[in-house]
Amino acid sequence: MKQLNEKSFDKIIDGMLEVVDKSKDEIYQLTESSREEHKLLSDEIEQTRKAIEYLIVEGDELERKERLYRNRLAQVSKNFNIYSEEQIKEVYETAHEIQTKLKMVREREITLRQKRDFIERRLKSLEQMIEKGTALVSKVSVISNYLNNDFKQISDLIDNANQKQSFGLKIIEAQEEERKRISREIHDGPAQMLANILLRADLVERTFRERSGEEALVEMKNMRLMVRDSLQEVRRIIYDLRPMALDDLGLIPTIRKYLANVEDYHQINISLSEQGIQGRFDSKYEVALFRLIQESIQNAVKHGAPKNIHVNFRIEKNQIFLLIRDDGIGFDLESKKENSFGLIGMRERVEMLDGEFSIKSQIGQGTTVYVKIPLKD
Repeated sequence: MKQLNEKSFDKIIDGMLEVVDKSKDEIYQLTESSREEHKLLSDEIEQTRKAIEYLIVEGDELERKERLYRNRLAQVSKNFNIYSEEQIKEVYETAHEIQTKLKMVREREITLRQKRDFIERRLKSLEQMIEKGTALVSKVSVISNYLNNDFKQISDLIDNANQKQSFGLKIIEAQEEERKRISREIHDGPAQMLANILLRADLVERTFRERSGEEALVEMKNMRLMVRDSLQEVRRIIYDLRPMALDDLGLIPTIRKYLANVEDYHQINISLSEQGIQGRFDSKYEVALFRLIQESIQNAVKHGAPKNIHVNFRIEKNQIFLLIRDDGIGFDLESKKENSFGLIGMRERVEMLDGEFSIKSQIGQGTTVYVKIPLKD
C-alpha cells in the first residue's frame, strides 16, 4: 500500500511537471510573439512620426502660402477693375487649390496622429504583456525546479520568496513616495494657479459688468498669462515624471538643454560650470541630480524673480558637489521650511543617496542651494 502511494505521488508530480512545462512553453511563445509585434510596431510608429513631422512642415508652408494668397485676394477684391479676368481667375483658383491641399494635409496629419496614438497604446499593452510573460516564465521555471527536486529546496524557496516580498514592499514604498512628491507639486503649482484663474474669471465678469469692456479686456489678458503659466507648470510636472533625454543624452547635455530652454522662456541669464566630469553616471544619480537642479531652478524662477542664476557642478575625490545660486529676492528660511513641499522633496532625494543638503537664503540677498553626494559606483 505504501509503494502504491509513492507511485501515485510520483505520477501526480510527473503530471504536474508535464502541465507546468507545457504552460511555460506556451507562455514563452506568446511572449516572443508579443516581442516580434512590438518590434514591428516600433518601426511603424517611427515611420508614422516622421510622416507627421513632414506633414507639419508641409502644412505650415501651405498656411504661409494661404495667408499670402488671402492677402492677394483682398487686393484683387479691393481693386477689381485694374485686373484682367484671367488674373482674377488665376488668383481665385490658386487660393482655392492651396486651401484644398491644406485641408487634405491637415486631415492626413490628424489621421496619422490617431494612428500614432493607437500604436502607442498597443505598444504599452505589448510591453505589459511581455513583462508579465517574462515574469510568468520565470515563476513557472521556479515551480518546475521545485517539483523536479522533490520539494528538497523548500527552505531556499521560502527565503527567496521572502526576499521578493521585501523587495516588492520597497517598490510599493518608493511608488507611494513618488505619488506624494507629485501630489505636493500639483498642490503647490497647478492647483493654486487654477484657483487663481477662477478668481480672475470672476473679476473679469464683474469688471465687464460694472466698469468697461476695455478694463475687462486687460483682466482677460492677465488671466491668459496665468493660464499660460499653469500650462507651463503642468508640462514641467509631466516632464518631471521621467526626463527621457537622460537615457539618450546623459546628465550634462540634458542639463544644458533644460537650462537653455528656461533661459529663453523666462528671459534670464543662466550659466553652467562643470569640473571633473567624465562619461555617464549611474541612472539613479543622473535622475536625482537633474531633478534637484530642475527643482532649484523652478523655485528660483517662480518665487525669486532673479536676473542671474549660476549652476556649478563638479566631482572631487568621488564626491559630487552641486551649487545653484541666484540673485533673486530671497526668502525667510525659517518660515519657508514649515510649508515647502519642494524643499522637503529635494532633501529626501539627497538623503536617499546618503548625501548632504543645505540651503541659504535671506530676503533681498538671493538663494543658494548646496548638495554633496558620495559617488559610490
